[in-house]
Amino acid sequence: MNSSIKNITKFGSYSENDVIFLLKDLSHFQLEGSIDNREKQIQLGQHYSETLPIEYQPPANYMELFHETLLEYKLKVALCTGIAAEQIYELKGENTVLVSLARAGTPVGILIKRYIEGKYHTNLPHYSVSIIRDKGLDENAIQYILEKHPGKTIQFIDGWTGKGAISLELIKACKNISEKYGVVLDDSLAVLADPGHCSTIYGTREDFLIPSACLNSTVSGLVSRTVLNKELIGPYDFHGAKFYQDLADSDVSNEYLDVITNEFPAVYGEAAKSASYLLKHHEKATFQGMQDVQKMQDEFNIENTNYIKPGVGETTRVLLRRVPWKILMKDMESPYVRHILMLAKERNVEIVHYPEMSYTCCGLIKKVGMQ
Repeated sequence: MNSSIKNITKFGSYSENDVIFLLKDLSHFQLEGSIDNREKQIQLGQHYSETLPIEYQPPANYMELFHETLLEYKLKVALCTGIAAEQIYELKGENTVLVSLARAGTPVGILIKRYIEGKYHTNLPHYSVSIIRDKGLDENAIQYILEKHPGKTIQFIDGWTGKGAISLELIKACKNISEKYGVVLDDSLAVLADPGHCSTIYGTREDFLIPSACLNSTVSGLVSRTVLNKELIGPYDFHGAKFYQDLADSDVSNEYLDVITNEFPAVYGEAAKSASYLLKHHEKATFQGMQDVQKMQDEFNIENTNYIKPGVGETTRVLLRRVPWKILMKDMESPYVRHILMLAKERNVEIVHYPEMSYTCCGLIKKVGMQ
């Protein structure tokens, strides 16, 4: 691997005590385009990581729903964080470096770091790096971490699983790094929710609403999605992202973290007990959710599974930054889909009752040219 110790600059609205972003700052570049035009370019062959969607600015009623959701599920998120954190600490202990996958993994990684620090008085290093479907893991960022923390064990973290594309990308990337550089990385991905059965370290396999999925950068340290654009990212650069400092007045990133963190002491016992059970009854990742996805692909005549985004988190993303065609929903009355119903109404997207799936809901992306 290239020796790539770089000067790391402050990036995003999180404290550096919580996370260090290993990302190239692209804040001064205009990378955003309209959702419709960006979708057209992606479907014509441009990779999604070359540009950015315009950040969704939620109306007041949507933000009210976010805060209601946060209060309603703060204990559940805290418990799932604790269950994942306890497994990580039991398996790897103080020798761990937490590495979140930007950007949905970042708030989860911070919460796991805070849980371990609060319960075990151990301050684990935590970084956020980029991984991009079909492009791989940021090898320069991994090299930086390995040089900074020799002899330590990396634990990758994300928010949730959908159909498992990022889990598979991570497995492939770790294999490539091993073959190219002789560096063996643990390719396990710790998540809060694993409805697709794509991970071995998880807080739950229930497809529930993680409140941070409701928003974009304003709950993720004001950081954009990651960018891999050859015009802006050189061979020795980290992958890039933008820091939306102009959205500071709408930023709830640290409020979100503090609300969940305050719940940790109440879940220490239950989290340890649940984690112990999961470690003793270890289940392999079966990628069971892909069966649902393939059934949807056949039933709705969808040419590419990239147009199918299962799970509450992924469905939310479809509505926030893609061109949605339909939303499949297991139960219209589920408390986990209130924000999805609101977004679907706002964007005039059809909701289809679809009870026979393991996910709570699923977003289908519209094919360019469809009526």
